[in-house]
Amino acid sequence: MLLIQYTTPAGARRVGILDGDAVVPVDGHATMLDLANAAIAQGRGLAALAGAGAGSGRDSCAAIAAQGRLLAPIDHPDPAHCHVTGTGLTHLGSADTRDAMHRTIGGDVERLSDSMAMFRLGVEGGRPAPGTAGVQPEWFYKGDGSIVRASGQALDMPDFSLDGGEEPEIAGLYVIGADGQPYRAGFALGNEFSDHVTERQNYLYLAHAKLRNCGVGPALLVGELPAHVEGVSRVLDAGGRVRWEKPFVSGEQNMSHTIGNLEHHHFKYALFRRPGDVHIHFFGTATLSFADGVSVRAGETFEIASPQFGPALRNPLAIHPAPFAQVTAL
Repeated sequence: MLLIQYTTPAGARRVGILDGDAVVPVDGHATMLDLANAAIAQGRGLAALAGAGAGSGRDSCAAIAAQGRLLAPIDHPDPAHCHVTGTGLTHLGSADTRDAMHRTIGGDVERLSDSMAMFRLGVEGGRPAPGTAGVQPEWFYKGDGSIVRASGQALDMPDFSLDGGEEPEIAGLYVIGADGQPYRAGFALGNEFSDHVTERQNYLYLAHAKLRNCGVGPALLVGELPAHVEGVSRVLDAGGRVRWEKPFVSGEQNMSHTIGNLEHHHFKYALFRRPGDVHIHFFGTATLSFADGVSVRAGETFEIASPQFGPALRNPLAIHPAPFAQVTAL
């Protein structure tokens, strides 16, 4: 089942079941967070609860998108209670791109770049038996809910950035129950937008490079992530023409870590099991236009599509001025 969040022409929030282009509203729950909390409280699956509340109306997802009424598939009324994080070097093939940015001279294990060494650790220990912990992945903090952009909204790059490039990924969407138990609502397409030029200067700048907007959606895929996910990542010029295009894959068949291992190493921290919080966690990629020498310009659009996730995620690139951060003493 695919679910979306959107607003009516009058501005009311709704959750809808996506069937092709048709959107069937779910009665009784105005937000995905409300629906997820009700499913937790009732001990029911999200798909079963949504299906039981399916209304009689119909809308067009394409029309909703064209009118700017799409929302991110999950959010929190207080953005500070939505954590956006991610893991890298998790996909087979991902190390080649990162190693090219962080390479050291030499081929023996002592001379491997940090990226290649981390990737090798994941290949050797990232797929433990269910219920056990494997090697921990690279992990990064991206921001809170204020940085999340729905499909159609611009990814705002601060003017001090050296680059703004896409990272086509799958994101896990989670709600923390009243007892501190993490619950996965589902998965969504994501653009884990990043500054790769800053990261390439020095790997220790990774944290700076990740503090940017991200795109998520449009739809939430309920249930388990397919073992093999296929998609296409594109950069469209200002006239809507394809300037760069490349396929990408995800799912555990194409990963060095299991989803369960990545989830464990995020939620093992008590900070990330705070009741009522929402989490959006990116699982990594192996495909970047930056690796092919592409520099995306303001006014161009990122498009990430996979038929398993319904409509494509599209976000134009914009640049905004960032003032000097002058601190005032009290």
